[in-house]
Parts: sequence; C-alpha cells; structure tokens
Amino acid sequence: WGGDSGSITCSVFLDLTAAYDTVWLRGLHMKLLDTIPDKHMVSFIMEILSNHSFRLHTSNGQSSRMRRLRNGVPQGSVLAPMLFNIYIHDLPLTTSWKYSYADDLAILFSNRSWEAVEEGLSKDMEILCSYLKNWCLKLSVDKTVTTMFQFYNKDATRKINITVDNVQLQSEPSPSVLSSEARTEHCPLSNTWTASRQKPLPVLH
Repeated sequence: WGGDSGSITCSVFLDLTAAYDTVWLRGLHMKLLDTIPDKHMVSFIMEILSNHSFRLHTSNGQSSRMRRLRNGVPQGSVLAPMLFNIYIHDLPLTTSWKYSYADDLAILFSNRSWEAVEEGLSKDMEILCSYLKNWCLKLSVDKTVTTMFQFYNKDATRKINITVDNVQLQSEPSPSVLSSEARTEHCPLSNTWTASRQKPLPVLH
C-alpha cells in the first residue's frame, strides 16, 4: 500500500445504500454489451433480471397487487456480485488506490502531510460520489467511515477531516468489510502499527 516510516496512510470505506436493489438495468445492459462479446448471452442474462415481480403482504392478511421490479439484481444469487462488479468496473480514475469487490469499496491515500491526505481523499470522494449519482447508486454517508494507519502514537486519536454533502465522515479505528476487520494497533512503547484483513479486497489502480 506504499506506507513507510514517514507516511500517513488514511482510508475511506464506502457504504452503498441497497446497492444491489438500485442497479440501473438499462445501464447494466450497456455495460454487459461492452464486456461480454456474446450478445445472446447478454440477452439471456437481461431476460433473467427483467422477469421479477413482488407483492407486499401485511400481518393482518392483506396483500398488494403484483408489481414488476424495474431495477436491481437478485441478492443471494451467485450471479449478483459478478454483475455488480461489471456494473462498477469503470470506476473513474482517482489519486487514491481503490479496493473493490461487489458493493464493498474502499480508497486509500498515503502522504507525509495530513493536509495532503485529507485533500486527496476529499477530491477522490467528490469524483466517486459524482460517478455513483450518475449510475443511480447512493452513498450512505452515515455508514461511510474513515480510518488511518500511521507510525506515530501521538496522532492515534486524531480525526480525519473529510466531508461529503457538508457532512463530516465518521472516524472508525476498526472498520469491518466483507465480514473481516481492518485493525490498527498502536504500541505504547514504540512507534509501530499492525494491520490485519482476513480477505483483502482486490486492488483497482
């Protein structure tokens, strides 16, 4: 990840609201055509995704009429994460490193200056938020968190100043992603840190 004894490395873990349910099917169709050379396969996939409907049932036995789902990919299926990966495979270029699998997305920035780290992550968050909005995906600002990895215990409690829609992102020393935990441990007797993640996300340059 490029950190060294003089670097400050910070990360933002993005949380998307109902990511699978909000996939824009027409947009996904376009990206499938760009990704899969077999148009018949693309048509078959879209046929599967298009034939979904739902009905609401209340506790007192009442039911709504059947309605058709116009967007989204079915959660719990093997196909859903793969389709979501294709849907966001064209994430825009950022200064930060991007780590992504399905709807789990994180960006990481390293520099020797706190101001440069905060500025770099803030600019990249603006870029990603614009992309998400264009493709009908919504960032959950309340659940999107920041964390840092650095060698100096005196800065262990420092809050990272990154805002989205005029809301400062919460700082979380041990964010969880993919049922794993990215942990930073500060040793009181030496300027060291350790980080563990059981299943690291793939890196998107």
